[in-house]
Amino acid sequence: MITLMKDYARYFPDAPSLGKWGLWISASGIATISSGNPYPPGGHPPDHHFDWKKGRTLDALQIVLITQGKGWLETRASGKKAIEAGVAFLLLPGVWHRYRPDPSTGWSESWVEIRGPVPDGLISKESFLTEKVIRTPTEIPGLEEVLRRIHSMADDSASTRPELAAEALRCLAILAKGSRESTDQDSHGRITLRAERYLAEHHAEALDMRDVARQLGVSYSSFRRSFTKQTGLSPWQYVLRLRLERARRLLQTSDVTLDDIASRLGFSSAFHLSSAFKKAYGESPSLWKRKQPPFNEESPGTLRRDIYLRGMHREDAEDQKSSEDSGQKPGLLHGIFLAPQALGMQD
Repeated sequence: MITLMKDYARYFPDAPSLGKWGLWISASGIATISSGNPYPPGGHPPDHHFDWKKGRTLDALQIVLITQGKGWLETRASGKKAIEAGVAFLLLPGVWHRYRPDPSTGWSESWVEIRGPVPDGLISKESFLTEKVIRTPTEIPGLEEVLRRIHSMADDSASTRPELAAEALRCLAILAKGSRESTDQDSHGRITLRAERYLAEHHAEALDMRDVARQLGVSYSSFRRSFTKQTGLSPWQYVLRLRLERARRLLQTSDVTLDDIASRLGFSSAFHLSSAFKKAYGESPSLWKRKQPPFNEESPGTLRRDIYLRGMHREDAEDQKSSEDSGQKPGLLHGIFLAPQALGMQD
């Protein structure tokens, strides 16, 4: 948090010489609003002062970081949004807005106004400033320290405007980096979902995870890392779990031999299947099958506490057809997902 810095608001006169830098800081300030006090405080020029009823529209970009307390920000596009300590919000040029602290808590704000062709170009041509005007603490690491330096320079007559321009550029870089990482996380989630679907459809086949990564358009290391982070399992652990889930369904709903199950599900042998099964569930397939009650589609049985039910995969239709051909009732037991630690397997 920003501490031991006095409240102030400073508006810098235009300096044509700064045009060569592409951007400059035109205003900055700190304000501490105690609970119950009026907002905004005085000391602002007419084109920056506002009240909650009328709101305001600026002609420059402002970045406002709330360091303590809570309140609200409202724009016509976003509606009224709650703001907590540690959150920053962007006030875009030409966009009506209003904001204020919660009267019961007040807040402390640290802000800067940036002008020039660089921010204007980023706002018109890039999306990282316009798509998300409210930024969480994890999306703006380092912003508070940059603002602290700006405030120190603004209060120091020896500081030069180019130095402030450099700090303004750092503010924009932090916003760009946080936006890109947030977008990357969304992208990784979509890639993982596509991978899960592909592996569910092809888990019984011979799979090369590097080929899977290429089909997804990402490197193998990135695919494995993001998949493991999203699911808690490496891609091969995930495939093994799918195969073992299906093996359990076949064991419970049919009289198919272990050799046949191994062949169907991509295991090199019945021994390999039995070994993986025992490692995952703590007992051999034959012992597990003997312990199961007679299969009844109305009562699928009691499941262990470290597993949960999920919808059957597409391959269950094949399993049910096989069961019908062997005289068994078609299975209604949903796919069983083991807790990740139950597998104890690595790629």
